[in-house]
Amino acid sequence: MTVPLPHLSPAAPPADPQSRAFAEDVLAGLRAPRKHLAAKYFYDRQGSALFEAITQLPEYYPTRTEFGILERDGAAIAAEVAPGSALVEFGSGSTQKVRRLLPHLRDLAAYVPVDVSEEFLRSEARDLAADFPRLRVEPVAADFTQPFALPADLAGVPRAGFFPGSTIGNFEPDVAAGLLRQFAATLGAGARLIVGVDLVKDKAVLDAAYDDAAGVTAAFNLNLLTRINREIGADFDLDAFAHRAFFEPGRSRIEMHLVSRRAQTVTVAGVPIAFAAGETIHTENSYKYTAESFRALARSAGWEGRAVWTDPDRLFSVHALGLTSIRRH
Repeated sequence: MTVPLPHLSPAAPPADPQSRAFAEDVLAGLRAPRKHLAAKYFYDRQGSALFEAITQLPEYYPTRTEFGILERDGAAIAAEVAPGSALVEFGSGSTQKVRRLLPHLRDLAAYVPVDVSEEFLRSEARDLAADFPRLRVEPVAADFTQPFALPADLAGVPRAGFFPGSTIGNFEPDVAAGLLRQFAATLGAGARLIVGVDLVKDKAVLDAAYDDAAGVTAAFNLNLLTRINREIGADFDLDAFAHRAFFEPGRSRIEMHLVSRRAQTVTVAGVPIAFAAGETIHTENSYKYTAESFRALARSAGWEGRAVWTDPDRLFSVHALGLTSIRRH
């Protein structure tokens, strides 16, 4: 199966604090002893479209497998959400996963999609509201990895979180635990959280999922350099970098890198950044858990595992967590 790559014209960068923070993070990462960039910056308009293309690839099992779990076990998953709750989706993206769950959640007080890409967020929220006209949709444009405020009119309403797609695996385990603590603080006492978690499996299956034959994942990885060129004034030559992804069993994670094909110097926001031949920029980790190891991680952040659902091949899991305590540190 070949998935055509989206051809999107670049947008002019806004001169706002978010863009300045992006530039500061990029320079800090590229000046580090081991160069790295934050995976959250993949998702500009082009990156979001490329990721949607990745989810259609035959090698990329997580999305279709999670869809299957949500469709097959949606009623049981929805039963973990208290009646009259506001459902907060962290990093809502295209809202395709919550659409599988919403038919089973008939008495929601509101659905609150949270995403950093405001234009895409509001477009998806409008489409979802049109398809579910009885549902109150209140989008929040925010970086869910940072503290943010929920709509004021939801004060006192029970809350549940939805964090699908195994996005939790993109964070170092200690950072993931911190994120789960932050979700607890955002959602409040008595909250529930539904989380998609990718499972440990055969290395060949994992390697193929992140280095597909059509080259879509490579384009997704390289698009990060395109975004840096456009938004903060860099001169990366994309032909001088290659995509590399592999499973590291010792750390139970996929690593994605951009590899410099030659010795070169790139200028980023007026700052020269030297690369040796073969030097990499570490762009993403994707940790893989067992059901037991993820429950232990959640427990360290004040959440108790209530239920877990998997596909027949045990490729992927969906966990229901209940908040037992709010831990600030």
